[in-house]
Amino acid sequence: MCAALYAIGSYVTAYIPSPWGAGQFRPAVIIPSFFAVIFGPLPAGLGAALGTLIVDSAKHGYLYPGSYLAAVPGNFIGFYLFGYITRKKFTWGRFVLASNVTLTLANAIVAVLYVLVFKILYLGQASYVNLSPDALMFFIIGLTIWWFVTMLPFVLLVTPFLIKAAAAAFPAIVPNDVRTISLKEETPRKPFSIAMLVPGVIMLLIGLMVSYTDLGVRMAEFSAFQEPTLTLITYMFYISGAILTALGLFTWRAPSIEKA
Repeated sequence: MCAALYAIGSYVTAYIPSPWGAGQFRPAVIIPSFFAVIFGPLPAGLGAALGTLIVDSAKHGYLYPGSYLAAVPGNFIGFYLFGYITRKKFTWGRFVLASNVTLTLANAIVAVLYVLVFKILYLGQASYVNLSPDALMFFIIGLTIWWFVTMLPFVLLVTPFLIKAAAAAFPAIVPNDVRTISLKEETPRKPFSIAMLVPGVIMLLIGLMVSYTDLGVRMAEFSAFQEPTLTLITYMFYISGAILTALGLFTWRAPSIEKA
């Protein structure tokens, strides 16, 4: 179920790329996040790995090497860890921790494997092979950041509602501690707000640095970051930062996420 739902949900946005020209917009990460909390590490990890392989292969029309070399291991490790963190003793604080740790680690793994293993070792693609180590690092970090900031709001704002709905509608399949906390405790607004405010402010600061310091000049030196790509990357930092900051402020001021 996790693999099928994740594949279907991911396919809906499969053709929305990142400003870097690689990677897709994927709010469907709410699905393995939900399965990690309700069913534990292994169903979530296997479901995410198989689901991403299905959607990537369907998008490209064949068993896509970039998926099983990069996306599959990253998704498995990330959402297995998500389930491990929340399964031991569920609290909303652990959920916030799992969201941030999982999305950072999983996306970093996918980005590193995609660039170094798939593009360079497997394909030997000249546009990547010829990049300097600094340019490769910028590209890997950029992919990781873009995935993180486009996934985090969905996981933090949508998944808790799914967990609460499952606890109310199907209490027998929900672990006791998850059911008790999700039905009896409001989702705390401050941890969720901080979890979005901090990366949001960081994104805005990076955008300002790209625009007004030597960081933008250094990025422009690399062939992978020439116009209009550099402009899109700068917009990515500003827009992502503004959205995360706005969501963080909104949830901070709201009486609770449920009421908001």
